[in-house]
Amino acid sequence: MKRTGPIVRENAKTVHEPERLDLVVRGGRVVTPEGVLDLEIGIVRGKIVRLAPSVTDATDLELEAEGRYVFPGILDAHVHFNEPGRADWEGIATGSAALAAGGGTMFFDMPLNSEPPVLDAAGLREKRALAEEKACTDFALWGGLTPGNLDKLAGLRDAGAIGLKAFMCNSGIASFPNVDAKTLREGMKRAAKLNLPVAVHAEDEAMAAALTEKIKAAGRTDARAWLDSRPVAVELEAIRTALEIAGETQCALHIVHVSSPEGIALITEARLQRVDVTAETCPHYLLLNDKDVERLGPLAKCAPPLRDEKRRKALWAELRAGHIQTVGSDHSPARPEMKDSANLFAVWGGIGGVQHGFELLLSECEKTADQDLPIFAAVLARNVARRFQIDDRKGQIGLGRDADFSLLDYGKARTIKQEDLWTRHRISAYVGEKSRVRVTHTYVRGTPIYADGRFTNLPQKGQFLAPHRPRC
Repeated sequence: MKRTGPIVRENAKTVHEPERLDLVVRGGRVVTPEGVLDLEIGIVRGKIVRLAPSVTDATDLELEAEGRYVFPGILDAHVHFNEPGRADWEGIATGSAALAAGGGTMFFDMPLNSEPPVLDAAGLREKRALAEEKACTDFALWGGLTPGNLDKLAGLRDAGAIGLKAFMCNSGIASFPNVDAKTLREGMKRAAKLNLPVAVHAEDEAMAAALTEKIKAAGRTDARAWLDSRPVAVELEAIRTALEIAGETQCALHIVHVSSPEGIALITEARLQRVDVTAETCPHYLLLNDKDVERLGPLAKCAPPLRDEKRRKALWAELRAGHIQTVGSDHSPARPEMKDSANLFAVWGGIGGVQHGFELLLSECEKTADQDLPIFAAVLARNVARRFQIDDRKGQIGLGRDADFSLLDYGKARTIKQEDLWTRHRISAYVGEKSRVRVTHTYVRGTPIYADGRFTNLPQKGQFLAPHRPRC
């Protein structure tokens, strides 16, 4: 009989039986940053307690994963689920469900575009309570760093913020103003004392504003005009400033959604000079290019914008060389009417990719799985957990860690359709793309959340994780 999917078998319990495992995952190829290994996984109370070529302990359940890769749960450190205040843009319930359908087991929600944004301890506690009620995956929360909340940073640390997020250009949200170099320096100085990493959206506001004004004055509003208003130089200028300040203040810096190989080169050089900095890029910069902005219009608008094909390919080379430390979705959804205009300056900028972005990256590894999947196990899981100090529980399929994983099944290419989306609004730049991999199952702390196109064991309550960093 042809195998149609993993089989879960329930074994009968007997009286006077010794302690049993809750679950054994059998027959899969376990992906680690060090390589792909033929191992079985034994799980008790949501933790991995056995990793061996053959797990012989008695068990209540078995998950047959033969022919599949067992991939560590993806930690998406960059999402905008927009709750409270803008749940009509996405929401924690739908956002976390879409993440789980794509193999994700934990998200880090940004302090905007929720309203109010998370700028103090009270705001973080409010969002935490909502996520504990609605999230089906585990989660962490970013706090904001703006000109008006420098005295609130210690409170954010004490409330469990994973880090602080600052914009070096206009954020598009009036309640979350950008920082200038002076404010960023003071914020990073305080963050360093608090052992809080700072993530920056690195685009130079003065350069972007001047170019935008010039292009609009010429009457240009199409896709190419948007791309021309934010060339690579805008990103590089901001990266240089952020790196200089991080070196001065000894602050841990995380530069998000780096779109260009030139930006990665600046960060790599700074790391060689012992600046504590990591680089994140996003699936859309690895999968799409500037021609896709002209083809898709508002669906592909983001900032920094998508770059040319040569740079897209160069980013892959940087990734494989180990120069990109993390990959996050930067899931930034909006209501459909906010994406409905030929004027690209007027529509909301953000790509909704929390469900299929990672899957499409893994699809690219079909013919090079044993070489490339370990790289993605690092940038999608292990490196994220290490950078944000939750690696005592998350980030790897390893003994003592949470049993967070997904099963990947490579097969015939399929086209992503609108009806496949679990997000609140079924719009995505990835609709119409072809994927050769399918996430069949996602487990969070040993519990199946998503299986063969359906959600199970809901409502599964996500857990809030604060970093285990030492206090100063």
